[in-house]
Amino acid sequence: MAQSPRTKRVTKSVRQIRDAEVTQQQILDAAEVEFAKHGLHGARLSAIATRAKITTAMIHYYFDNKEGLYKAVLQRPIDEVHSMVNQLELDYLPPKDALKQVIRTAIAYEAKNLHRQMLWFQEASQNQGLYFKQANVSSLHKYLLNILERGMVEGCFRTLDPFLALTHILSVCIFYFTVQENWKHLTPEVDRLSSEMVEQHTQAAIEFILAAVRKTP
Repeated sequence: MAQSPRTKRVTKSVRQIRDAEVTQQQILDAAEVEFAKHGLHGARLSAIATRAKITTAMIHYYFDNKEGLYKAVLQRPIDEVHSMVNQLELDYLPPKDALKQVIRTAIAYEAKNLHRQMLWFQEASQNQGLYFKQANVSSLHKYLLNILERGMVEGCFRTLDPFLALTHILSVCIFYFTVQENWKHLTPEVDRLSSEMVEQHTQAAIEFILAAVRKTP
């Protein structure tokens, strides 16, 4: 049965939306690599376009300019983590189990997106956190801060400075990946990014962090 003109228009519109979304993701993927390597000031739109296999005109069409693209690149991981953590329903878990889930999620995310920490390093180095502040990263901290505060109220966590504890917890989870490019030369026989080694890191991090925050008799 032949499609009506209206059906054809709707189908074409849906396809155009999907194509636009795919193109934007290609641009963001390419830009993320370039910004992680060179930062906002060193990255070139021409290199991003080449990597994404599109024209620089397409970048301007979707993101206006390099700064707009940079902001979108920084915002993407924030939005992704929000979506992931919201699905965990942490408020319905005991603090200890909720903390385990956050640790496991944080490490799995870093293992999947190895160069994203370099984005934040470049941002701190080049811009002193100007765009970091605009990305509202602190909105992600509320999940872990709430768990720590709830654990202290319920008596299963010792008295903590929540923000300092958050800093230490994230360091335990993420530093493993931040130093990988240097430390791989210390133990070249070990693939520390293999699924087995990442799981070992995850288990060790959970045990280490829970031991650190647990309230002892």
